[in-house]
Amino acid sequence: MGRRNSRLIDRLLHRVMARRWRRAARIAATTDLDRLRKDRARARELNAALSQFLHVADSRLALPRIGSTAFPKPPGTDWSWRPQLWRGPLARKGMSGVESKTIIGEEVTLFHDCKISELTLRQLRNTREQDLAPFGLRLDVFRFDGSFLSLVIDLPKDACSGLTRNHLIRLDPIIEWEKPLEIFARLNVQHGPNTEQIVRELPLGDNGPMVEFDLAYTKLNEKRVERIWLDLIFEGPEMNQVTIRDLTFSRYPRAAL
Repeated sequence: MGRRNSRLIDRLLHRVMARRWRRAARIAATTDLDRLRKDRARARELNAALSQFLHVADSRLALPRIGSTAFPKPPGTDWSWRPQLWRGPLARKGMSGVESKTIIGEEVTLFHDCKISELTLRQLRNTREQDLAPFGLRLDVFRFDGSFLSLVIDLPKDACSGLTRNHLIRLDPIIEWEKPLEIFARLNVQHGPNTEQIVRELPLGDNGPMVEFDLAYTKLNEKRVERIWLDLIFEGPEMNQVTIRDLTFSRYPRAAL
């Protein structure tokens, strides 16, 4: 009974407050200035609290849920991963005039050789029903006087565990752009003093341009795999906006020949 009464009182108080501020809005043009200043101060205090509440509520209620690691995986997948940047919120949402070697989150670093950086980065919340990643990354490029621009994604240590030449590593990005550009993905696998590299061009005209890296065509020393990273390389990015809605990795054995 006590909880029921409490909910009833909450509804009544809400109605009273809503009615009070609707009336204040109607008469604001003719209200005494001293009273108007006091009401404005109260309204700003209330608005700050409401804005904070809405920010948290929208973030929690929007699809998909923060921290989600769900995405389709090929049959036989023995390892899969979505980087933290696309799973959870960054402490710093946006950056402008981004310098080379800027670290974004825990596993992503931006590289370029511009003399003057006119690059901006911003993490955004994915809210579309078709989005599986909670967050996306938007890259705005204005004047570009460099010769290369890339994002480097360091894969976790468990991606190296049990890796063999019989494996395929699959990259599934969801990328949007203002105008078409060439994007290349280069997988790097360090084993001892050597590094194997496989380059694939991402196909345009598809919202999810999947590529596979077949390790069977490398000279990988399976006993000495130490590190794996991916270079996402953007060719001719000037005056363009690129949004990476999602970026996921899967590892699975290749079909027997």
